[in-house]
Amino acid sequence: MENQIFELQYAIDTFYFLICGALVMWMAAGFAMLESGLVRAKNTTEILTKNVALYSIACIMYMVCGYAIMYDGGFLLDGIMGGEDFVKEALASSAENGFDGDSVYSAASDFFFQVVFVATAMSIVSGAVAERMKLWAFLGFAVVLTGFIYPLEGSWTWGGNDVFGIFNLGDLGFSDFAGSGIVHLAGASAALAAVLLLGPRKGKYGKDGSINAIPGSNLPLAALGTFILWMGWFGFNGGSVLKLGDIANSHSVAMVFLNTNAAAATGSIAALLLARLWFGKADLTMLLNGALAGLVVITAEPSTPTPLMASIFGAIGGIAVVASIVTIDKLKIDDPVGAISVHGVCGLIGLLLVPVTNDGSTFVGQIVGALTIFAWVFGTSIVVWAILKAVMGIRVSEEEEYEGMDLADCGMEAYPEFTSAK
Repeated sequence: MENQIFELQYAIDTFYFLICGALVMWMAAGFAMLESGLVRAKNTTEILTKNVALYSIACIMYMVCGYAIMYDGGFLLDGIMGGEDFVKEALASSAENGFDGDSVYSAASDFFFQVVFVATAMSIVSGAVAERMKLWAFLGFAVVLTGFIYPLEGSWTWGGNDVFGIFNLGDLGFSDFAGSGIVHLAGASAALAAVLLLGPRKGKYGKDGSINAIPGSNLPLAALGTFILWMGWFGFNGGSVLKLGDIANSHSVAMVFLNTNAAAATGSIAALLLARLWFGKADLTMLLNGALAGLVVITAEPSTPTPLMASIFGAIGGIAVVASIVTIDKLKIDDPVGAISVHGVCGLIGLLLVPVTNDGSTFVGQIVGALTIFAWVFGTSIVVWAILKAVMGIRVSEEEEYEGMDLADCGMEAYPEFTSAK
């Protein structure tokens, strides 16, 4: 009987992991649609190329070395090839000692669920550097971030290892349920390093200090991308419960889904209302970023807040993202899709809100964890970007930027029938 319970638990948890992983993978489509909608038509093909390629690179690099760095083991040898041995040993143990009901799942499903998070972190960088970064410089950085920078940071957080052998974030009370800091703040930190070295798009900022709006080419695609991301986030947060096959955890999964949805809803409406008061218009892009901001904020801890608290947290994110986008623009930091504000600022806010509802965390731990993530990812990223800049250059020429990245990098236009590259 114990073996049968174990086998059922193993099957349910593994299947749940895989489904949630597939939902998170679908977020890659969301980022691709959102970013392609918020850039000009002449840069659409290139940004789609980046999103497909970065996902593939993340999958390869995390399999080759990233997973081993993050969890102190060899993926190919210990994780997958040893999967059947693990099942046999666990079955024998449950038969001898009884099954304690802990989460059990295939090592292969764990890898699949983890790798899509790595790709999400790299996708954040894509939008921030849009319309002026060389494709191959971007892909070169993707190799380093997904194979080394993110996995080492992940080993200190979700992996439980000491930070350079000096201190342990878990001992300080650091908690990040699904990755507001580990994934989103990390991706934004890498993006910020790139943007500072890259500089703004031509024409974005006038010599007189003016800020010129550069509208996206396809807002229906941007809205579609937001809905896809909203849907994928249920896997992002829900899968991080790590277990489904008992009453307590099934309820926890349901609460995570409910809170995730509530935070996105209030984040979008808060951003829309603030935009209306501030700009006098119902700004669609702020509405979309508000929904994403609410999602990022609640990602740090979606399991312990009440739905009301989750809604308040989402609204805080929606308000913060509008203020952040305006402020970053005034600082002449050009971020075409608002990625640094959505994922960086709101990722930090999400971490700082965790102790409000989770008594297992501390404000000190959250602050130290956020500083550790930012310092490591930003510091290593700016070094890698600087090396790429010196070796191959990271920015296209003025002529190529004017012509459009589609023709400069890919040799084709996304909409050749009705648009010009000029």
